[in-house]
Amino acid sequence: MRLIKLIPEDTKIPFMGARLVTFPISMILVAISIALVAVVGLNYGIDFAGGTVIEVRSHVSPADLGKIRSELSEANLGEVQVQGFGQPDDVLIRIGQQEGGDLEQQAAVAKVKGILGEDYDYRRVEVVGPRVSADLRRDGAIAVVVSLALVLIYLWFRFEWQFAVGAVLTTIHDVVLTLGLLAALGISFDLTAIAAILTIVGYSLNDTVVIYDRIRENLRKYKKMDLAALIDLSINQTLTRTIRTSTTTFLAMLAMLIFGGEALRGFNFTMLAGIVIGTYSSIVVSAPLLIFLNLRPGGGKDAKTEETAPATA
Repeated sequence: MRLIKLIPEDTKIPFMGARLVTFPISMILVAISIALVAVVGLNYGIDFAGGTVIEVRSHVSPADLGKIRSELSEANLGEVQVQGFGQPDDVLIRIGQQEGGDLEQQAAVAKVKGILGEDYDYRRVEVVGPRVSADLRRDGAIAVVVSLALVLIYLWFRFEWQFAVGAVLTTIHDVVLTLGLLAALGISFDLTAIAAILTIVGYSLNDTVVIYDRIRENLRKYKKMDLAALIDLSINQTLTRTIRTSTTTFLAMLAMLIFGGEALRGFNFTMLAGIVIGTYSSIVVSAPLLIFLNLRPGGGKDAKTEETAPATA
């Protein structure tokens, strides 16, 4: 017996009836997000804004990351990231770009060494300059664009072209809204955020393709059914799976956000936002796009004999 049932199995929610409201709202949110990124800008982390990387090894194992983070946060060094890697006594410290050029950057490194004292061996000090940061930003953007292009090509062969274009536009919608939220809240945007966005791309596409696959199956079964009613039927048939998957993933990422520590906070927050946005868009953005792209009802390869359509609300 199921103790928890988030969504009934036989919902008949008229999603397409609300598309003239939900779709414009999504477009407004996209416009606001683009404006936020353009005007406010993303809060680039050390990876993209430049800074210094210091690798140290503690004389005591394991290293006390919380103590290091607390001591350095009081040193007025700007953005400071502290994370463990490799062995339990290895620590990676990242300091944001200091105003005043190389001399101030060297002074910041000296300040870190003065705070940590003789309890650590200083194994590596590297400066991430503006050129490297610009290259990282470019490579991150290329990674997102290439992933979307490959998805478009695959879905174009796997489905009709409307499905491919709809899936990619939905994914772009999710990425833009996520970036807008990061810009609005000032969340640090670094390589972990890029990793989170690429993960969101895959997650959102998975949800969208599940719904699209059901729409395609129903197009073959109910060739005379109105397209909006058929899409409503398909979304409702996959709604339980969509909500369960999203809820499970959301709870896992929420636990990571709460207990995962400072080093992964940006990644976890970006993932949480992306899960919510991706679930929303899979239901109320991706499907209306098929109507706007003039998907033809009743067609498709290997069309089956017409079946009796289930009753709709």
